[in-house]
Amino acid sequence: MAEQQGKRRGAGDAGEGAQEVRESWPEGVRPEEARAWEELVATARRTVSDGLVVGTSGNVSVRVGDTVLVTPSGVPYDRLTAEDVTGVDLSGRQILGKLRPTSELPMHLAVYGATDARAIVHTHAVHATAVSTLVREVPAIHYITADLGGPARVAPYATYGTEELAENMLRALTDRTACLLQNHGTMAYGKTLTQAYDRTAQLEWMCRVWLTASSVPGLTPSLLSVDQLAEVGEKLRGYGQRD
Repeated sequence: MAEQQGKRRGAGDAGEGAQEVRESWPEGVRPEEARAWEELVATARRTVSDGLVVGTSGNVSVRVGDTVLVTPSGVPYDRLTAEDVTGVDLSGRQILGKLRPTSELPMHLAVYGATDARAIVHTHAVHATAVSTLVREVPAIHYITADLGGPARVAPYATYGTEELAENMLRALTDRTACLLQNHGTMAYGKTLTQAYDRTAQLEWMCRVWLTASSVPGLTPSLLSVDQLAEVGEKLRGYGQRD
């Protein structure tokens, strides 16, 4: 099957460096897809080592051209190799690999279809999942809220892997780069896997801070105002090293 897929996708015109890829990757995997798959697997493993997922919960994807590479369903991340590369086109048709893509593929494709996302991280992080059962949006407990476009909303609950969940998630992501899924977990996207992962980690950290502050008897956490978040948003545009 991999060989047939490679022929359909024009493996012969993969360009410079294609011979090196063919020696260790299934037929039809382009060099840029091979590099992206390696980064995807590393990111998926990081979600486990950092405690954002348990077992095979959660999933990660990255877009390379019109191909979406995605973690396969039910396979522990530490077992993934080059031979397990899994990819679909933007309609969800599998074009790379033999393993079945994640059951949450509808959510990933919905994000790629509606935003400029190039990478997505979905987790079942403990504190974020807990907060998703308590509020309709994550309280603005810290200024990093501005980096997500504003307070992360909570998408109403729907069964995992369904179009209903994907639709609920998209509404929650309006003008945002991350959201919570009620009684489920987190969803965050970015221009790179690193950015998508960092936003996921920031969201989980903010949820932990709010839960911790809210647990003090007799006291209520102070929250940032819309104006304060807007001011931070302006400053964040110039944050970091300049190119």
